[in-house]
Amino acid sequence: MALKQDYYEVLGVPRHASDEAIKRAFRKLAFQYHPDRNREPGAEEKFKEINEAYQVLSDPEKRRRYDHYGRADIEGGFPDFGFGGLGDVFESFFGGFGTPFARTAQRVPQKGDNLQSHLTLSFKEAVFGCSKEVEIQRIEFCPSCHGIGSEPGTNPETCPDCRGTGQVRRVQQSIFGRFTHITTCSRCGGSGTVINNPCSQCRGRGRIKVKRRIRVDIPAGVDDGQQLRMEGEGNAGLYGGPPGDLYVLFSVKPHNLFHRDGSDILYELPINFAQAALGDEIRVPSLDGRVDLKIPPGTRSGKIFRLKGKGIPHIDGKGRGDLLVKVDVVTPQRLDKNQRRLFEELAKILPRIEPPLDV
Repeated sequence: MALKQDYYEVLGVPRHASDEAIKRAFRKLAFQYHPDRNREPGAEEKFKEINEAYQVLSDPEKRRRYDHYGRADIEGGFPDFGFGGLGDVFESFFGGFGTPFARTAQRVPQKGDNLQSHLTLSFKEAVFGCSKEVEIQRIEFCPSCHGIGSEPGTNPETCPDCRGTGQVRRVQQSIFGRFTHITTCSRCGGSGTVINNPCSQCRGRGRIKVKRRIRVDIPAGVDDGQQLRMEGEGNAGLYGGPPGDLYVLFSVKPHNLFHRDGSDILYELPINFAQAALGDEIRVPSLDGRVDLKIPPGTRSGKIFRLKGKGIPHIDGKGRGDLLVKVDVVTPQRLDKNQRRLFEELAKILPRIEPPLDV
C-alpha cells in the first residue's frame, strides 16, 4: 500500500516540532479549511488530511511508530482530545463558529456621538471674541428612568433565553463532529436583560431626544472655517460611556474695509499724486479706531506700511498680528480747467520718461 502524504508536511512543521508547535499548526490550518468556513473545492479533503495528521502526531505513541515505520496503522477519523468531540475542540480553540472567537457578551462603555452646529459671526465678533447661543437637538438620558429604560420603581430582568450572557449557543451534529454556533440573543439584542415594564417617557430606550440652547464662548481671533470643540455637549453615551462632543463651525462675514490674512489685516489706502510725491500724514482706520500714518515723500503705488500690533489677536491669546496699509496712488479720471493747467505746467518741467528703444 502506498504511503500517505507526510504528516509533518501536511501540518507545515519540522519533524522535531514540539507538541505545542504541532497544536498551534493544527489550530491555524483547521480554522482555515474547516468546511463550515471554507467552501472552496478541495477544502473538505484538506481538512480531513489535517485532522488525520494531527491525530497521529498529537499522540506520543502513534507519533513514535510513525517516525519509526512511516505509518501508525490507524484508521482515519477524528481524534479524541478529551473535549467530547471535535466540535468542542473548536469551541475551546476558537470560541465556536458563527461568531469567531465570541465570548460572553459585555456591555462595553461607548462614547456618545458627536454633534455639529454652525454660527455666523461678524468680522469684529470673530476678531475680538464674543458669546453666542446655538440651538441643537441631542440625545440625553431619560429624566424619568435615568437611562435604565424601565418604569420608575422597576428594574430590567435577566434575559431568560441567554441567562444574561447576551448570546445563545446552538449545538449542531455533522459528519465532522459536534459544532457550537454562537449568536447574539434575539430576545435581548445582546444586552443580557429584558424590560418587562418599559418607561412611559422613553418607551424603554433609556434615552430621549431634546432641544437645547448651548452658550458658546468664542475666543478672540477665530477665522472663517474654524471650529470649536465643546467637550461633553454631544449625545449621551451607552453603557456608562461619556457623552460625545459638540463641534461649532464658524462662518465669518467679510469686512467692508479690511481683508484678513491670518492674524494680519490689510487695508488699501488711496492717495493722490501730490500726497505720494510730497508726503503726508494721514489718519487711517484700524480695529482700535483711527491711527496716524506718515507717508514719506516719493511713495510709490503698492508700497505697504506695517503697523505693529494693530491686527487680529492670536487665538492662543499671545499677542496680535499687524495692520498692513497698502498705498494706492489714484490717477484722476476727470480734471477741471485749473487742474489741467497745473498738470500741463508740471509736465513741462518734469523730465519725460521714455522706454528703452533697444531690447
